[in-house]
Order: sequence, then C-alpha cells, then structure tokens
Amino acid sequence: MPDRRQPDPSTDDNPFAAPPEGRPDQPWQPRQPQRPRDGGGGPTGPNPGGGQEPGGPARWDPMDPVQRRARYAMLAGMWGFFFGIFGIPSVGLLLGALALYWGISALRGRPATPADPATGTPARPGGLSALGPAARPQRAAAVSGLVSATLALLLAGTSYGLQLAYKDFYVCRDDALTQTAELQCNTLLPDNVIGNVLKVQR
Repeated sequence: MPDRRQPDPSTDDNPFAAPPEGRPDQPWQPRQPQRPRDGGGGPTGPNPGGGQEPGGPARWDPMDPVQRRARYAMLAGMWGFFFGIFGIPSVGLLLGALALYWGISALRGRPATPADPATGTPARPGGLSALGPAARPQRAAAVSGLVSATLALLLAGTSYGLQLAYKDFYVCRDDALTQTAELQCNTLLPDNVIGNVLKVQR
C-alpha cells in the first residue's frame, strides 16, 4: 500500500514544516540566500549587504567632500533665498555665495585618486562622477542649490541697489522719530511701482 503522505513541493521552503517521513533530524542552520539565474547581485544575490561590487556604481558616500557640497549647496541656497525674502540681505548674500561655490564645485567634481603613470592605472573619479546612475539626486541637489543661490544673490543685490539709489529715503525713515515723520519721507520716493512698494504705509 503506497504511503499517503507525499512530500508537498510548496512546503520545501517553509522552515516550520514537518520534515518528510524517514528523514533523520538535522541541526538548525541559517538559510542561504538564493542566487538569481542571471548571476546578478541583488538583495538576495551574492552580495546581500548591498555594498559596492567591482564594476558597479558607487553609492552615496557622506565622507566624500564633493558629495557633501551638493547637499550643502541645496541647504545654503534655500536658506539664503528665504533670508532675502524676509529682508535680511546680508545673510542671504553670504549663504547665496556659499551655495554658489559649493554647487559649482560639486558639479565639476575631481578625481578621488590620481592616475599612476608607472602602472598605467587610470584615475578613479570621485564625487558625483563616481556615483554613476546613483548621482542623479546629488546632481539635482547641486543644481537646485545653484538656482536658489542665484535667486538669493539677485534678491540681495536688488536690496542693496535700492538702498543706494534711494539712500535719502532710507536715511529719513531710519532717523524719523514719529510715524508722521516717516510718512513725510514718502515724498523722497518716485511716483512709480518701486515707490509704491517702498513707501511707508499709514
């Protein structure tokens, strides 16, 4: 009479399934990750840790100064733009200049290791160039930092330009002791859009 308990293929990978009848007990061992047929190194491939493989794209390295500058450019440019809007051009100018420097240096990149003329080994790229496809978010951060830095510098330059062009109005407004005196300073402004924006409101 044949055995009614046939091994179920669906329970071969189940660690909690009962062993087939007649198989001796075996000590517990951690399961080994299965390798895909194409031999690639994915999450279940031969490199489950996700580290860098030979010939594969590098990953985000916070120790790389070029990659850090891409993040610094985005943050400094954003805050420089905000300070320019809030009427603090000195801080906006400083942050905008830093963001511009960091963004340009991050996009240019530099070799992490120089070429060895003795062995003919080419230079290994560093920064965003070493990331390959993974450099897209870092490059986007550097570009957004450049855009926001440009806006911050424009706001700061416009603010300083208005202060130079209408210096008499600003001096009169700062020296005024009462609101009536501040309102009289509006006569020093031109009758145009700029004057309507800068004039003291009642």
